[in-house]
Amino acid sequence: MPLTGGGTRAVTPVPVRALLVRGLLAGLGAGLLALAVAYLLGEPHVDAAIAFEEAHEHGHGGGQPVGRTLQSTAGLATAVLVYGVALGGIAALAFCVALGRVGRFGPRATAALVSGGALLALYVVPFLKYPANPPSVGDPDTIDRRTALYFLMIVLSVLLSVGAVVLGRALLPRLGGWNAAVAAGAALLVAVGLAYAFLPPVDEVPDGFPADVLWRFRLAALAVQGTLWAGFGLLFGRLAERLLVPGAVRSRPLTAP
Repeated sequence: MPLTGGGTRAVTPVPVRALLVRGLLAGLGAGLLALAVAYLLGEPHVDAAIAFEEAHEHGHGGGQPVGRTLQSTAGLATAVLVYGVALGGIAALAFCVALGRVGRFGPRATAALVSGGALLALYVVPFLKYPANPPSVGDPDTIDRRTALYFLMIVLSVLLSVGAVVLGRALLPRLGGWNAAVAAGAALLVAVGLAYAFLPPVDEVPDGFPADVLWRFRLAALAVQGTLWAGFGLLFGRLAERLLVPGAVRSRPLTAP
């Protein structure tokens, strides 16, 4: 069935399989960009955190099964690229659902909205409550609890974001586009604030841990995610446009006024 957007306006049927393939490719390309950021910005702070851990005898009590050199190169590359490809496929499917249903946006604008929304819902909102920590930060005995709280925050963030979109669409006929967006955004902020207030905090930074290492690591982690989703939005938006927009429109020659 064709997707519809803006009330009654029909939209060309979406080729889901072709978009999925392009999403995987865009995720791979974005993963390469994120990998460069992770290696250049994140790894030095990981090394500093490990050095602190070893100096204060908070190590793992023995040699690691995988050497640090392999972890910071092949291991990092595998993790980031697989992560990028997987998220690229999921985001491409979300794009197929969103196209024509979130407003009269073209493929590039829809890709940007999906990427920006995913960054906020999947990372920024959970990050502000439970920010990323480098090695040696956190009690090993509480890792299951901390992991469960983090994923609970992700689930809540996604559900609340979807709820805000549904609310905005429901208010659109009565309030208009701008007022409906403001009302839905305000409701989302209130709901996220309540989630922050009711979920327990996690503060397990050891005494003496360098504050600059902690915050630079967290900023690097945020930069990696920002690069991943921005790169995906740009790459996938271009690929989706080339697929969905007729070639005659894309290649229309410029004429002098």
